[in-house]
Amino acid sequence: MTTTLPLSSAEFLQLLLAKQQLSNPQSRRSGALQVIEQLGYVQIDSVNVVERAHHHVLFNRVKNYQPKWLDDLLEQKQIFEYWSHAAAFLPMRDFRFSLYRKAQLQQGQKHWFAPDHQQMREVRARIRAEGPLKAADFAKTTEASGPWWDWQPAKKALEQLFMQGELMVVRRERFQKVLDLTERVLPAGTDCRVPDEREYAQHLIERFLQCHVAGTAAQISYLRPGMKAPVTHLLKELAHGGVLHNFQYQGQSYYVDPTQWQLPAKATQVYLLNPFDNLLIQRQRLQHWFGADYQLEIYVPAEKRQFGYYSLPVFYGTAYVGLMDVKAQRDQGVLLLQHLQLAPLWLGKSRFVQQFAKALQTYARFNGCTDVVLVRAEPKLKHWFQNEISPLLQREAG
Repeated sequence: MTTTLPLSSAEFLQLLLAKQQLSNPQSRRSGALQVIEQLGYVQIDSVNVVERAHHHVLFNRVKNYQPKWLDDLLEQKQIFEYWSHAAAFLPMRDFRFSLYRKAQLQQGQKHWFAPDHQQMREVRARIRAEGPLKAADFAKTTEASGPWWDWQPAKKALEQLFMQGELMVVRRERFQKVLDLTERVLPAGTDCRVPDEREYAQHLIERFLQCHVAGTAAQISYLRPGMKAPVTHLLKELAHGGVLHNFQYQGQSYYVDPTQWQLPAKATQVYLLNPFDNLLIQRQRLQHWFGADYQLEIYVPAEKRQFGYYSLPVFYGTAYVGLMDVKAQRDQGVLLLQHLQLAPLWLGKSRFVQQFAKALQTYARFNGCTDVVLVRAEPKLKHWFQNEISPLLQREAG
């Protein structure tokens, strides 16, 4: 069935924030698992100029979130690490769907580099004999001569065994993966039936629409090798059968589960979103729905950056209102706003002022900071910050 968007674009975005668990955050310790199950994954990232991405994503969706909660979920085997479109924490209930990619790699598809089977046998044998190990537990056998991805042979072997499904992460130590044999990690009774292509396509569609409401074939199969064609075929089949509806929006063809159109309460708070947040990880989709032309510049040489190294998009409800480049000086307890840019429209709105100050203060505490210091902004914005925001931050701190 082909239709027009059955909601206004503003209503759709309100629904999207709710499905993303942003406008209705969980209020319990167990909420972290519920969020991961709703989102389908939480991306892992190593950048730590502020609190890491996976914790930030959950912080925005679980009240009083503590990073230890994520460690606990991994230890309790309620979540596991693997690859979604990137490295991620995934709910254990979806474990069997990780087997599709693992089977492809076992059958010879390449991940990042060609497998060294002799090295893999040696690594596997050591873990079987000694228990969980990390890359640092293996002696260096070659001198580093390239960039950060110039890994030692043992680390490459660990990664290949992990990607093929023979090893699983049991914990992280100083952000290094500690791996053990899957047979010793996987909970008893876990469904290990390898899905066929259709089942896997169905899973991708269901999980994407569950948390994004609507999607195109390209969005649903994003960075899933070889899956765009089967996802496209199944979407058309489901739409023809009335299970899904198809609508056009600004020249793109979207699919939606018609049972998802329950309108939530309106979101009116300020969100400081992580660059790897599930809501905005696909930049073209972000531009299409929110009009946000946002690019992360951590991979851009410093002299070529237009805004900053680690910039957080700022949303007020469903409106994209600006960017803030952040860095936590934890030893001094200071959160630096190294560059701030906000749309002038919102600066005179008293509710936005209150909500922005509240979001800054809460985010600073999350990063172990008590003070917020603005380093760079255009003069009018800097004056506004000093006169409107700083007094609220000081009052809250006091």
